[in-house]
Amino acid sequence: MSSLPPEFFRRHDERPDDEFYAVPRPASHLDERADRVVAGWYDELLPSGGRVLDLFAGAASHLPERISHVIGVGLDADALANNPRLTERHRLDLNLQPSLPLAAGSLTGAVCTVSVQYLTQPTAVFAEVARCLRPGTPFLVAFSNRMFPTKAVLCWRASDDAAHGRLVRSYFAAAGGFGPVEARSFVPDGDGDPLYLLWATADPTVGPA
Repeated sequence: MSSLPPEFFRRHDERPDDEFYAVPRPASHLDERADRVVAGWYDELLPSGGRVLDLFAGAASHLPERISHVIGVGLDADALANNPRLTERHRLDLNLQPSLPLAAGSLTGAVCTVSVQYLTQPTAVFAEVARCLRPGTPFLVAFSNRMFPTKAVLCWRASDDAAHGRLVRSYFAAAGGFGPVEARSFVPDGDGDPLYLLWATADPTVGPA
């Protein structure tokens, strides 16, 4: 899955993402219970202090208060401005230019919360995250089953939750720079949003699969 053809990353709406997010998009992709679950996972798995990247940052970062510096990268200017956890804000279209304005080894963690489905160049973005992480620090990717369907890539829209997990694993492998991928899940009884987490730590000795 690490060599999917370009057409798998096409979207219904191929307008520049900057145009889509010019209008504030306040919708949440998680219910309150899933919000609490992902916040608990981040609290458990991220180191204290340091500098953490929130990729595709929205109005909430789900990050514990003990993290002292949070760098938000996203396109919704309204959400970035109103997120109280962000120390830095960068309005960037990573689908247009998949690079981060951060020094190599400058991060102690990174998260991507229910937004991986919007990446059209996921391998390049994951490689950039690996470049910016200190060795041994984690990149956590949480996802559920909600999305803006016109902006999610085809390979995500056409897949179920199990296939989404395999897809994210393939992004880590193809990017290189990460150790083994770990996973956990939360699937509530009855109604409620399922939640899945895949993560790996930066390992500069690991090359692309």
